[in-house]
This record gives sequence, structure tokens and C-alpha cells, in this order.
Amino acid sequence: MSFKHLFKAKLNWFSYKKETTRFVKNHTIAIEGKEILNVSAAKVFKGDPSLFNPEDLLLSSVVSCHMMSYLYVCSQNGIDVVSYSDTAEATLEVIENGSGRFIEVKLFPKVIILQKDKIALANELHTKANELCFIANSCNFSIVHEAHCEVGE
Repeated sequence: MSFKHLFKAKLNWFSYKKETTRFVKNHTIAIEGKEILNVSAAKVFKGDPSLFNPEDLLLSSVVSCHMMSYLYVCSQNGIDVVSYSDTAEATLEVIENGSGRFIEVKLFPKVIILQKDKIALANELHTKANELCFIANSCNFSIVHEAHCEVGE
């Protein structure tokens, strides 16, 4: 059995500078019931570097969804996670004609758990989390995990 969920976003763009031939890439994205998100192109693509860009948001989606899937599989396996952090990286390849795509995301999760005897399992569960992750399942590039787990309180 499958379920379908619909997510909606409203994008608004308008040109701020009529005196230039280059269009401004700043825009807003509204999702009902949430603060408006100000977005631009990445700095390398002549966007506003102080704003989020689609590349930032894609990487954020991957790392966030992986963490939530990981916490879920840990709870299923009786692993008490104390903390979770990650310093993810995404590699974007741009070719001569200006098109491009992400070719890889690397996740570097650092996890602290309570049970010393479950460290190996906790590291292995990143693979299961990746299999369950909605965002990872929607990507056409590899997602690599270089996980580190230790015991703490």
C-alpha cells in the first residue's frame, strides 16, 4: 500500500533593477503557515551570497532527511541517540554549455549514543537510513556516509 502527500510552495520573483540587462535572481518562496524564505542564486552564479540558494536547500534537504531517517532506525533498534551533527558536502558539476548536476553528496555524521555495545550497529544503520530517506530516494547522485559514532552521556 502506498500513500501520496502533496507539498506546495509559492515562488514570487520581480526585477529590482531595470537599468541593467542582467536580471536579479532574488526571489521568495512561501509555504503556507511558515515564514517566507528569501532565496537567490549561489554567489558563483551571480546571486546574493547572503541568501539561501537552491543548491544550499538541496543539500540541506538531504542532510536533514537522512538524520530523521537515522533517528527513526535507531529507535527501532533500541539505540539511544544523545546527539547528532553533520558537516555535509555536495559536489556540483557544471559543463561548458552551462548545464550541470550534483554528482555526489558526502555526509559526515557524528553520533553520540548511550550503549557502547551498539556502536557498530549504529554505524551500520546509516545504510538503512539512506534506504528509507525520502529525499535520498529522489536523487540521481550518490550519497556517501562517512559516519563516526561514540558513547557519551
